[in-house]
Amino acid sequence: MNTKKFTVIDEEFICENCGKKVPKLGYTCRNHCPYCLHSKHVDINPGDREETCHGDLEPIGVELSSKKGYVIIFKCKKCGAIRKNKAAEDDNMDKIIELSSKPIN
Repeated sequence: MNTKKFTVIDEEFICENCGKKVPKLGYTCRNHCPYCLHSKHVDINPGDREETCHGDLEPIGVELSSKKGYVIIFKCKKCGAIRKNKAAEDDNMDKIIELSSKPIN
């Protein structure tokens, strides 16, 4: 079966962690809440919505990439999977700085 590696889905949603309304990103796909940085484990490949876990992807760290800038590292609270996603322009920079000072467990 040949599946796409990236499906464009940019939609607003209510964050299941903090309860805030999250707007569309506008320039690419919204992957996580810009306020608390949590995400939901719904994709196998970006935007495919094929993952059955649906657990809370908790931000546990951040990497700095010369090509992508800040990359948030998530760990699923339900299944333990590790995922990464580029930070968005409107992400809470205080939260990103806080994550950058913590060791990744």
